[in-house]
Amino acid sequence: MTRRTERLDSVIQQEVSQLLREQVNDPRLNGLISITRVSTSADLRHTKIFISSIGDVDKKEILRGFAAASGFLRCQLATRLQLKHMPELSFQFDDSIERAANVLRLIDEVASKDADKEDEH
Repeated sequence: MTRRTERLDSVIQQEVSQLLREQVNDPRLNGLISITRVSTSADLRHTKIFISSIGDVDKKEILRGFAAASGFLRCQLATRLQLKHMPELSFQFDDSIERAANVLRLIDEVASKDADKEDEH
């Protein structure tokens, strides 16, 4: 990954997050949604935006909301970033936060079982 794509990824992440908070009115995207990572191809034609949401949410509905808002987001990004070619946006769920929460839950379970065994002795 080049320095340019790293900077572009960072700016796109910030801008999309801001647009979600301030301008996107789709009710499917009103929950606690965060942009966890952005990855732009070397030719700057395609950008994958990884999203995460906490709680009991319908991931398919959120992805449909992003698909519906992608044209608006791309247009807004084009005016803000002033690139020669605005990359196509695609959205994918990032389950790393859920996996981390599961690992922490398992660690807590093991720790509480160990504490219970120590109390018995």
